[in-house]
Amino acid sequence: MSLRRYLQLDVFAHRIGAGNPLAVVFDAQGLDDAAMQSFAAWMHLPETVFLLPPEPGADYRARIFTPVRELDFAGHPSVGAAWAVLDAGRVAAGRETMVQQCAAGLLPVQVAHDATGPRVSIRTPRAAPVALEADAAGLAAALRGLPPGALRPALWDNGARWWLAEVADARALREWRPDLAAIAALRGDALGLALFAPGDVAGCARTVRAFCPADGFAEDPVTGSANAAIASALLADGRLRAGDSYGASQGREVGRDGRVELRIDGDGAVWIGGQVQPVIRGSVEW
Repeated sequence: MSLRRYLQLDVFAHRIGAGNPLAVVFDAQGLDDAAMQSFAAWMHLPETVFLLPPEPGADYRARIFTPVRELDFAGHPSVGAAWAVLDAGRVAAGRETMVQQCAAGLLPVQVAHDATGPRVSIRTPRAAPVALEADAAGLAAALRGLPPGALRPALWDNGARWWLAEVADARALREWRPDLAAIAALRGDALGLALFAPGDVAGCARTVRAFCPADGFAEDPVTGSANAAIASALLADGRLRAGDSYGASQGREVGRDGRVELRIDGDGAVWIGGQVQPVIRGSVEW
């Protein structure tokens, strides 16, 4: 066995403890799929990212695991991985652009350097609705007790699959108690159910909650891929357009206060970003 550099980060966090924890393992070559999956399961964080040498055209390669599966893409691991590469000096300190290689392809990264340190944003894979015959009874059970918003529930895929549903009122969404068994039973091999409502936090246009009981988490603290999918759904519905940007609040129901920054570029691609806080620095032997 060999020691590898390790970071534990708080992603989408304006202060330590506000965001979503992420395990980052550097120099993961030599770990096979089973070893990566077993470590992610042992950590039991929402995601663990393993950094590897990239192919030409990228600055780093990231493999992303939940405790039960590998993902083509996920938001907070991608933002955290880019921050970690900068923090470790794997690229020049002043870099303002990078490219991430992951199973979803090559994803551009932008870095803004300000008083809070590097502020990372990443262009997410193009999201699309999944053609799947709706399970009306299953969705009704999963959404029971929520006042519906204008957007019809649908399954979206941007390298991670999420059922998306709009809620008419932020207070109703914040106070809602989910039926986790009904959410876990939803079809489509989704990570879970992501809900959004009008924003009720200053600077945040939307309030978001995401539930992924099939992966061992009743509620995810802050979810980049789900927020990106929501933006894509609103763009497709004509409620967002190129050049728009907004903030989303997520995590207060589980004791966090995450903030996700979203924008739509001129090509209609969704970028997500936010602040990252380092919490643990050390080494791992696995």
